[in-house]
Amino acid sequence: KGPENPIVVHGAIAVERESQKGMLIGKGGEMLKRIGTNAREEMERIHDRKFFLDLKVEVRKNWRKDPKQLRRLGYTEDLA
Repeated sequence: KGPENPIVVHGAIAVERESQKGMLIGKGGEMLKRIGTNAREEMERIHDRKFFLDLKVEVRKNWRKDPKQLRRLGYTEDLA
């Protein structure tokens, strides 16, 4: 965690419904903040570097059943 600039990571969390988005973000963004903080701290621990984590939540209807979406997100069809 030296003098280097932090590594910037942009991430998206996919949900299938708008109601799931609200639950994931939480009141005043608290749940998303907690998720982001935990993820950032884990990345910093593993890599011994500072990170800046920019998270957003996206509604992608039926993404878990869409092979194209699964491939784009790094999953294989076998995992669906």
